Amino acid sequence: MAATLKYHGHACFSMAADGHRVIMDPFISDNPQAVEELGDIDVDVVLISHVHSDHLGDGIELAKQCDALLIATYEVALYCERQGVEDVRPMHIGGWADLGFVTVKLTVAHHSSSIVTDDSIQMLGAASGFIVTMGGKRLYYPGDTALCADMELLGRLNDFDVATIPIGDTFTMGVDDGIIAAQLIGAKLNIPMHFNTFPVIAADPHEFVRRLEDEGLSGRVMEPGEEIELP
Repeated sequence: MAATLKYHGHACFSMAADGHRVIMDPFISDNPQAVEELGDIDVDVVLISHVHSDHLGDGIELAKQCDALLIATYEVALYCERQGVEDVRPMHIGGWADLGFVTVKLTVAHHSSSIVTDDSIQMLGAASGFIVTMGGKRLYYPGDTALCADMELLGRLNDFDVATIPIGDTFTMGVDDGIIAAQLIGAKLNIPMHFNTFPVIAADPHEFVRRLEDEGLSGRVMEPGEEIELP
């Protein structure tokens, strides 16, 4: 079975192959871009890049709902375990896990990781990205991050079939830095993410793709709910 990639809106993607599915940052219930109900999603693994509300999102509930393994940096994984997730794998940046049907490696993301309530701000672990390999295809999900030189090294060490690139600016890279990131990473296909969910991260994904093509790179704008076969 070919590996596929599904876009759930904002920065949430799931990758599937051979009857297994892995989801990254499942922000569904409060996501104005989402077209699915949380109860309709079934996964084997939940990956959480950091605990901002638009990334931790429904991760705890989904892991419980699906009896799924939750992978995150050490502090984030332990936090989710204390919220009732039974199967967690604490990891950290640079760590690699082989689950048989998928391998996951945590990468650097230049961002923060905090839980904000009405009366407190709790810093929790480090933000991360992920390299996910399944069905013979390799995905780079950088998470929320600024442009960084690590991307060049990761691109040199990995033959990426697809990369998801944040372009919304303000909290992550914008379009200009996203173009440079795609050049450094060198993936066969680049998909914009983390844009237009809220006014503060407004960006034109079609401009991003056009500019990628001007640089000889391949890009595609995915619509929420769309699933594609990976090249």
